[in-house]
Amino acid sequence: MELVNQSFSGRFFLVGLSTIPYVEALGFLSFLVIYLITLLANCLLIVAVKLNPKLQTPMYFFLINLSFIDICFSTTVVPKLLKNTLSKDRSISLLECAIQMYFHLAFGSTECFLLAIMAYDRFAAICKPLHYNTIMSKTICICMAAASWASSFINSMIQVIYTFQMSFCRSHYVNHFFCEVPPFLQISCSDTWPHEVSMYITAGIIVSLAFFLILISYIRIVSTILKISSTDGRYKALSTCASHIIVVTLYYGTIMVMYLRPHSHASRDIDKSVSILYTTVTPMLNPIIYSVRNKDVKGTIRKIYCS
Repeated sequence: MELVNQSFSGRFFLVGLSTIPYVEALGFLSFLVIYLITLLANCLLIVAVKLNPKLQTPMYFFLINLSFIDICFSTTVVPKLLKNTLSKDRSISLLECAIQMYFHLAFGSTECFLLAIMAYDRFAAICKPLHYNTIMSKTICICMAAASWASSFINSMIQVIYTFQMSFCRSHYVNHFFCEVPPFLQISCSDTWPHEVSMYITAGIIVSLAFFLILISYIRIVSTILKISSTDGRYKALSTCASHIIVVTLYYGTIMVMYLRPHSHASRDIDKSVSILYTTVTPMLNPIIYSVRNKDVKGTIRKIYCS
């Protein structure tokens, strides 16, 4: 089974974010700073969790996974974007493009599942405190994380193979700054309807199932919190979920806009803007959100800096 049609030249050309020189220079500096902060913040969070015995809990086990994903997620896109901004040659080989798309989809899907598992963890901690250690045992946590990674990488492989089986005789210029499925549907001269249906179904299943688990978990959490008579008790219970709610809102909001809405040629600029948010900005904000709201994490990070 061939990956692409015989007429394909072997390289795509990424249009990028802008062709205006000063906008490109500003973009380069912005993305470089964002990427460096992403690496530093996520690495610090991982080290802080590893060093602090108080943070050896299921929630922080999944948070380490999330930080690692954010590092990888951003790395699949930003270095190539920075290189293309400085270089006149914005071409990318078929293999490079397929690899970038594969890991981008895989890490993105894994993050969806992990955020859902973290919501379930909060449900178990607040609604089933006496059974928490049994529900979220080390073995169960490892199995849930492994299932998230495995299912996401398998799904990503299917999507990438399906994408590059299409013909791209219409154009090899991709109006985007990295290889992502929606822009390739716009430049294909094949019948993209089956692939679009497949993409919507797959994205719908992954995002909807994960979001449904999050929604059910928080409905149960809110119901339990409302039964707490103490105001301080309610605040303490709700504060343990606040960071996760913010992260979920940022990530799922952008993912749903990108993958669960109809695409057209007029929506290309919107696609770029949305992609910037969830591939660069969100991975930078996630560790900051979790660190700012956690005294143990902040204390450990201060010790790292002072040592």
